Amino acid sequence: MYTLYIANKNYSSWSLRPWILMQEAGIPFEERMLPFGDEAAWAPFRAFAPAGKVPALVDEGRVVWDSLAIVEYLAERHPAVWPRDTDARAFARCAAAEMHAGFGVLRAQCSMNIGIRVRLRETPPALLRDVERISALWTEGLARFGGPYLAGGTFTAVDAFFAPVVFRVQTYGLPLTEAAAAYAARMLDRPSMRRWYAEGLAETWRDEAHDVECRAVGEWTADLRAV
Repeated sequence: MYTLYIANKNYSSWSLRPWILMQEAGIPFEERMLPFGDEAAWAPFRAFAPAGKVPALVDEGRVVWDSLAIVEYLAERHPAVWPRDTDARAFARCAAAEMHAGFGVLRAQCSMNIGIRVRLRETPPALLRDVERISALWTEGLARFGGPYLAGGTFTAVDAFFAPVVFRVQTYGLPLTEAAAAYAARMLDRPSMRRWYAEGLAETWRDEAHDVECRAVGEWTADLRAV
């Protein structure tokens, strides 16, 4: 069985990608969490994961790190990871790669923190451009391939790559087109997303650096995390 190493569900956007993909695709795995800031846990993690970061997948002693590499590794063994249709698969790979490599302003100004709600003090043009591009990608995929997911009727890797953005939309109230907002709502209603969210809210760990980033960009209107 695969072993997937992740970090705090409240904060770790990169961990969410392979976790939700494996959940949705019915790929069995053992989950192991190493919380942010726990140096005792990170030391042995660095010993077997070259990048010293999550997520990391272990399969028969083989270590695969980075969320995109994990997805492609799984795709070689599980055909449901990417869409079967050639056009849909090409779009899905392009959109996932764009998410993996881009949207730096969104990442910097809207740090992943699923348990809070933030009213942004401002929405600078660079952030709006990132959000508008995401809306355009989602709208294109839904229109071209018929939905309800980005590349057709089945949840695939491209949806997993944008799952952290869906949580950011909820946390920061980011503006989306009607079609993109409907997609975000459907994603939030997925059982796997609800499970990640509930388990993230139940965590009592706090990563002060992440929380400071979130306080810097706006007013916290709610903190739903467990005390």
